[in-house]
Amino acid sequence: MTCYRLSNTTDMQAFLKRLDVSKEGLAQLLPKTSLNLIYIKDLRTPAANILKQDALSIGADVAVPKDAITCKDTHVDAVLIANDKQLKHLCLKEKAQPFGLKALAQKLSTLSMTSNDDFTIMGVLNANDDSFYKASRFSHDDALVRIKRMIEEGVHIIDVGGVSSRPGSVGISEEEELMRLKPIIDVISTEKLHEQVVFSLDSYSPLCLEYALQRGFGIVNDITALSDDRVAKVAAHYQATVVLMHMQGTPKQMQQRPHYEDIIDELDVFFEERIAKAKAYGIEKLILDVGIGFGKSLEHNLLLLKHHAHFLHFGYPLLVGASRKSMIDTIYQSAIEERLAGTLALHIKAYENGASILRVHDVKEHVQALSVVQALNKIF
Repeated sequence: MTCYRLSNTTDMQAFLKRLDVSKEGLAQLLPKTSLNLIYIKDLRTPAANILKQDALSIGADVAVPKDAITCKDTHVDAVLIANDKQLKHLCLKEKAQPFGLKALAQKLSTLSMTSNDDFTIMGVLNANDDSFYKASRFSHDDALVRIKRMIEEGVHIIDVGGVSSRPGSVGISEEEELMRLKPIIDVISTEKLHEQVVFSLDSYSPLCLEYALQRGFGIVNDITALSDDRVAKVAAHYQATVVLMHMQGTPKQMQQRPHYEDIIDELDVFFEERIAKAKAYGIEKLILDVGIGFGKSLEHNLLLLKHHAHFLHFGYPLLVGASRKSMIDTIYQSAIEERLAGTLALHIKAYENGASILRVHDVKEHVQALSVVQALNKIF
């Protein structure tokens, strides 16, 4: 007889099927195989004590401050430690408890840490000459060659942009943006490239978005997350998928001492509000993007990537775009041209933490890296 420890990334459903476990057994066992660590802030101290006892009674646990039992403080922070089955059971128990535990149970019941194993690579194509990474800039003459190359490399989405949103950048008029984008959009339409791959427009200009959506584009990548009602109307009219990205401030000043009391909580509120707005306009197909580098410090970016799975509870695909960004230089000094390794490290971690769409400058390298990670995750 032998035994060995399985990796936490093991596909337990596939593994249990390999053992020929019955369907009934799968239903009982799978909820026990995933551990949830849930941070609870400002919990009333009596509620924390009740929650801990209820958790212990079903085999879960709650970490609380050592003085919580004496109710020294009126409120405490806590960490709930429970698998999926225990979490479901605990939610039922807390619905009958006082001190705000009923409301907590409702919140806990919405949390889901399940992500799709598949990955989607979104390649970047810029029609402007001031984007932060020179190799992503393409004119009309060479854009077609670049698009076809990305398709050959395995890209799933190509994100076309005409205005730089790097820190410190200043916007341009809709007319000038369209002038930059029009030749590339036209060649995509003429060559029917949108029949081979999905095209996205990185823009918050109603004029440019309408022009692109009329010609086969399917995604609105809006860094302002539908701040402009006209963008919402255009996206709804063409039944486009909308990327809702978080940004604190504007590109011109967003990196001037960004500050959050609790970045996870504040982004949670932000997405809840913008999802509601999208639905009010009839937009159902959404993608969420936490906006790495858009009004965030290095610590903010790392926190968002590490706890990215939290945002899966909204039920929409998560997109991450950390490609060659300056946060890599802050960690390990390197020029933009030397940041591929750091990019891959960040994107692989984001994928492991729930991101299924990665916005990248280097398509081939990402397809290869994520294919290897996927193969590792699928092996028993």
